[in-house]
Amino acid sequence: MCEVLKVSRSGYYKWRDRPKSARQERREELTQEVRRVYIESRQLYGSPKVAKKLNHEGIKVSQKTFSRIMNEEGMKSGPGKCLKPTFYCYETK
Repeated sequence: MCEVLKVSRSGYYKWRDRPKSARQERREELTQEVRRVYIESRQLYGSPKVAKKLNHEGIKVSQKTFSRIMNEEGMKSGPGKCLKPTFYCYETK
C-alpha cells in the first residue's frame, strides 16, 4: 500500500499512530452536542435553532459551523406542524 501511495513505511506508521489534534477533538465534541440537541428536538431543529440553543448553553460557535456539521452528519430539519388544508365551499348561483 505504501508503494501505491508513494509514502515511506515509517511515515505511514507515524501518521497512523499520531494522536488526535485539539481541533479534531473539539470538532468531535461539537458534533456530539449538535447530535444531542438535534435528537432532543425530535429532529425538527435546523442549524439556526441548534446554534441558538447551544450558544445559550455556553458553547460559543457560529451558526455556519453548526450548519456545516449538520450537513456532514446528514442531519436535516424536519417539517414543523402538520396543518390540515382548509377548503372553503362557496355556493354557486
